Amino acid sequence: MSTPPHPHPPHHEPDAPRDLVGIGIGPFNLSLAALAHPLTELDAAFYDQRPSFAWHPGLLIDGSRIQVPFLADLVTLADPTSPWTFLNHLKSRDRLFPFYFAERFHIQRAEYDTYCRWVAAGLPGLHFGHQIDAVRWNPERDVFEVDYTQLGPDGEAEALGRTHTRNIALGIGTEPHVPEPLKTLVEAPGVPVVHSADYLAHRDTILTADHVTVIGSGQSGAEIFLDLLRARPAGREKLHWLGRTEAFAPMEYSKLGLEHFTPDYTRYFHALPEAVRDRLVTSQWQLHKGIDTDTIAAIHDELYNRTLNGGWPDVVLTPGVRVRTAGRLATTKVELHLEHTQQDTRSRLTTDAVVLATGYRERPLDRLLAGLDPYLRRDSSDRPRIDEHFRLALDPSISASNCHIYVQNAERHTHGVGTPDLGLAAWRSATILNSLTGKETYPLPTRTAFTTFGLDQQQHPHIPRARQAPVLTPLVDDRQ
Repeated sequence: MSTPPHPHPPHHEPDAPRDLVGIGIGPFNLSLAALAHPLTELDAAFYDQRPSFAWHPGLLIDGSRIQVPFLADLVTLADPTSPWTFLNHLKSRDRLFPFYFAERFHIQRAEYDTYCRWVAAGLPGLHFGHQIDAVRWNPERDVFEVDYTQLGPDGEAEALGRTHTRNIALGIGTEPHVPEPLKTLVEAPGVPVVHSADYLAHRDTILTADHVTVIGSGQSGAEIFLDLLRARPAGREKLHWLGRTEAFAPMEYSKLGLEHFTPDYTRYFHALPEAVRDRLVTSQWQLHKGIDTDTIAAIHDELYNRTLNGGWPDVVLTPGVRVRTAGRLATTKVELHLEHTQQDTRSRLTTDAVVLATGYRERPLDRLLAGLDPYLRRDSSDRPRIDEHFRLALDPSISASNCHIYVQNAERHTHGVGTPDLGLAAWRSATILNSLTGKETYPLPTRTAFTTFGLDQQQHPHIPRARQAPVLTPLVDDRQ
């Protein structure tokens, strides 16, 4: 089926509570909306303050690819028969045969963005240009109240509104992170200092700068450095690439390493003690913050080709460096004060433009959920507690009413490194819908990894004993 059907959504009485309100329409809530689409008995609406769907527009660099296979679209890993698959998107554009012959398992970022915009344009119940202002609990009606402002084309407020719902799905995503020592750079007038999220919007200006510095050793930093390198004349590149990690390291992409992004590992991680989870999150950076090997190879090839006629390109690539402080020098330059963590040495670098590939952070839920603060249950670090069904732990007076708040991409502290991974989007959305409907609306696999992550076999409770890994008997310490 190349054209998705458009069943009439349930008729919604103005004051009647909805079954689900989604706040934010990024890939994760778009996945939830796509899988909810055929559930005609479900009254759902999704809101986003942006005028239309957009996925990291500043990083849609020509040739850059997403780091998960195309099967990790919005729906396939939960329902490959859905009309909202990436393959059906290709069919609707008469592009199946070109894609078949291209033999691409990993698609370009721009193509993934185009696919998501196709889904967003076709789904009913998505309301862009709506800013969510507050969320409250109404104990008299046992529903959540969601206040919003409808925005005009220029972002101006046009009307106020309120909707009621039994369940909420928070998918407000992440925001660009600028480390404290670098915040003064962004505010410096006359000097192009931009976060990687806005790179393409400022690319032409950055290319005119005499010397450019890229800060950040992850995938975004690598892609931007490669893009700038290819655009600079040989021998006059004048590029610096700095990173805090000890090496420009490849992302862990071995077959068994990738099993950290399975539902099996997510369940295992969620069951660990809080202190263990916190320790693991910081130690597993290379599972999701490294650079894919193809990008590393392309950078090395580009640098190597510039040595064919003798000499070396005018570039400096230095890992293990942190920016201590930074400031404006005169009106057209920036001075970075650097520290090499292994050598314990310091130096200064003067540059004409800076790209901050310093990553993203989860948007805090507290601002949006301020009205629910008395009802939220928190862990020892004052973070929201989130159960295995991706529901916030709320006061029993709310949960007893069978009303819940689900979260998407805000649960790394409880669900691990797979939280922002596109490959788990469909599974998490299906888990949420199964919980919300109280039935197995989307049958999900009981086992997804060859690795058994712990000695406790309860992570595969529904698999017959013969199909589970052998039970390991704990060793007895003879010295006791």
